[in-house]
Amino acid sequence: MARQLNAGDLFPEYTVQLTDGRPLNIPNDLRGEYGVLIFYRGVW
Repeated sequence: MARQLNAGDLFPEYTVQLTDGRPLNIPNDLRGEYGVLIFYRGVW
């Protein structure tokens, strides 16, 4: 079961696929960088 993240929490390790097919491991590939993660609902 997923848990809610609160302000100041560290992002759990997670791998997503970029549009060019490469994997991006969060937070390891973003270490030392800032990022914004946005989730939105939509119909595809």
